[in-house]
Amino acid sequence: MSVSINVIDGEELESAPPPPEEGVTIEIVEKDRIEAKLKLRSAINGDLMIMDHKDIDIVINQTDKKITAFAKDTLTDMVYGAEARLLEYLRKNGLIEINSIQGGNIYGSLEGKLHDSPKVIEVTLMKIAEWMEEEAPMMSGRSSYDEMEDDHLLEPDNEFSTDLGEVPQAEEKGSIVKSNLFGANLYGRYTY
Repeated sequence: MSVSINVIDGEELESAPPPPEEGVTIEIVEKDRIEAKLKLRSAINGDLMIMDHKDIDIVINQTDKKITAFAKDTLTDMVYGAEARLLEYLRKNGLIEINSIQGGNIYGSLEGKLHDSPKVIEVTLMKIAEWMEEEAPMMSGRSSYDEMEDDHLLEPDNEFSTDLGEVPQAEEKGSIVKSNLFGANLYGRYTY
């Protein structure tokens, strides 16, 4: 049995001859156009560096076919979670060898080895862009929460603030007693 596969653009579809009666015919009407935007830089050695995420930076080593995720600023549970989610996403999509996910040689980094394939770098970039789209609502939600916290601290509501002069002045306030300011000597006597 013969198999005939024709890839036809939309314009050519109308003028294309009918397929032969024998065998199986597969037609792809339109090619999928894949668009993705990443903040991508190339290092001097050819490594691809992706800086889009709020918590992590991603480096793809093209020669060793390895992907590494680093903490952007400080290592927190959220940073480790983002690194783990990225490598798990790439593993589930069949791009990373299952047994290669491990901690990197830099503190707080995770790395994994990409499968050996001619187009693995391009497909990995596409899948990272998809993962970034999935992460976008979480990153924007955290940014909004951080801005709300800053506003609460810098410009509090009337309930959480006092105007200057609203609290009267007093000789002693709170738990700081005047005699405790100077401290006690070894014999329990206060020195002034």
